[in-house]
Amino acid sequence: MKKTLDAAGVSAFCESMGMMLGAGIQVDEALALLSENDAPEAEKGPLGTALRLMRPLVEEGMPLSGAMEEAMIFPAYAVSMAAAGEKAGRLEEVCRHLADYYTAQKAMNDKLKSAVTYPVIMLVLIILVLMAMLTMILPAFRDVYDTLTGSLTASSYRYVNLASGICLAVLAVMLLLAAAFLVCRLLRHGKGRRRVAAFLSLIPAVGRVFESLALFRFVSALELFLAGGAMQDEAFRDAEAFVDHPALETKLEKCRSLMDEGHSLSRAVYETSLFEPVYGRMLLAGERSGSLTEVLDRLKTLLADNTASQVDQVTGVVDPLLSGVIILTIGLSLLSVMLPLIGIMNAIG
Repeated sequence: MKKTLDAAGVSAFCESMGMMLGAGIQVDEALALLSENDAPEAEKGPLGTALRLMRPLVEEGMPLSGAMEEAMIFPAYAVSMAAAGEKAGRLEEVCRHLADYYTAQKAMNDKLKSAVTYPVIMLVLIILVLMAMLTMILPAFRDVYDTLTGSLTASSYRYVNLASGICLAVLAVMLLLAAAFLVCRLLRHGKGRRRVAAFLSLIPAVGRVFESLALFRFVSALELFLAGGAMQDEAFRDAEAFVDHPALETKLEKCRSLMDEGHSLSRAVYETSLFEPVYGRMLLAGERSGSLTEVLDRLKTLLADNTASQVDQVTGVVDPLLSGVIILTIGLSLLSVMLPLIGIMNAIG
């Protein structure tokens, strides 16, 4: 199985193709120039290999979208959009839109990765600290109390056992969270991704992030298909295929039903409350003025900012929560094992 090109690579390729097509260079010549300019160290990468494969195919008469599909490293979305651009005679414009789309996708993915990184690090640290408490610190206190006799020893063991119980309970929860994260990561592609999204959406704050992200991707796809020359109903159906969020799919089905009954895209979106009312009115005004794609582009930016804000809100709660868990657990554990020592000191004094 060939390695799929990441968002940054797809964006760079589409931007280069868009600039060359805009300069009047034919597709086969553009691929030839990209192949010649490919750095030696990159020739072993997926894009260098794909360019060498695509060039003869295009020279033989295959369209760019077909060559991209044959290369098997480009996302299906990029391939289908290139085909739509070729069909509408607007390949240059579509390439430029694809470059912007995948640049935005990369920024969004980087935002999500950075938001997940710190909680994961904190989770690992909590597990390591708790394991150290259970295997090193608490046994050391237990050894100290083993040298003591009398009722104080029994009381000391109760405190140590209490501390061990607290650490074990918290460690079990943290290990479950770590296991859930690993499962989600392993199932992040294919059919498993939909199940993971449905499970995480049960958490209200996380569910809003997933829905906002899915809506952002839908609007990005819709804007690209419309920019590629597709009719509104056709563009809507094609963009709908890239949505994998159950709640949003239900809203889109209602919206499509209204469009099938004769409503315009903006009117159907407004009546189904697919967006917030202010965004719906933006679409109505944009369609009436003939600038629907420009409004969708603006709406895409607003949705990206809204999704980023929601991610910040979630991490703003999770990070202090994890920090509080580790501080509270260690504090209670140390207090539990220190109380007998305080009793010993008072008895001696």
